[in-house]
Amino acid sequence: MPKNLIPALIKGDDEPIYLPADDETPYHRIVFAHGFFASALHEISHWCVAGKARREQVDFGYWYCPDGRDAMTQSQFEDVEVKPQAFEWLFCVAAGFPFNVSCDNLEGDVEPDRIAFQRRVHARVMTLLEQGIPERPARFIRALQHYYQTPPLTAEHFPWPEDLH
Repeated sequence: MPKNLIPALIKGDDEPIYLPADDETPYHRIVFAHGFFASALHEISHWCVAGKARREQVDFGYWYCPDGRDAMTQSQFEDVEVKPQAFEWLFCVAAGFPFNVSCDNLEGDVEPDRIAFQRRVHARVMTLLEQGIPERPARFIRALQHYYQTPPLTAEHFPWPEDLH
């Protein structure tokens, strides 16, 4: 992958955001929240999902409805989060870091079903392991495994949600 297509990873002080190159900054930037490793992995997962056109837009051109979502909006949020959170889980295991699914709705009117959502993320992980991980996330996984000296990913690394404690 050409170096100019790889974004800089930047520790932010507030909410995470993806910023494409512009007139003032000649490179793309993934700004992750408060220096949290989990935030960095999550934001990288969104970069891995985004296609070329989306990588040219602030926050990949996605809508984001902040914490406090109603049931329908929470369902839509979870629909778009399954794939990036599946990549994030793969990244976490490759780094030897614990994964926690994020429903991201602490102030909402509805209590998200974390187990049901994690089952959907788990199913996506199993599909990726069976059918193959796309090149961008696979390259990042290999880099994490090399750096952290972790073994190849297998289904056994991804427990069924009820088995998580």
